[in-house]
Amino acid sequence: MSDAVDTHLQELRRGTVVLACLQLLREPGYGYALLERLDSHGLPTDANTLYPLLRRLEKQGFLTSEWNIEESRPRKFYSTSADGIRLAETLQQEWRALTESLSSLTEPDPAHEES
Repeated sequence: MSDAVDTHLQELRRGTVVLACLQLLREPGYGYALLERLDSHGLPTDANTLYPLLRRLEKQGFLTSEWNIEESRPRKFYSTSADGIRLAETLQQEWRALTESLSSLTEPDPAHEES
């Protein structure tokens, strides 16, 4: 695809990654596993996008984190906070409304069809 198309696709997906992370992290997870889960759900995300996003959402209070040092490699596990769950619900409602609006733009309008 062209660079212009790639840029627009990236912009379109950027906001969806926030919602996807909030939904997936209702069960605790760490960054690399989250990258794999996003990819398996059809939302491939670059690590350079995900890790700053996780830190920002944590700073804003939408995620909490805890280090797991019991395994050979310490990992920071993130979880969606109560505020994050409320944000996810709001974003999901807005997503549904946007989907309906965009669908109405691409589906034929019976009121404007000729008889």
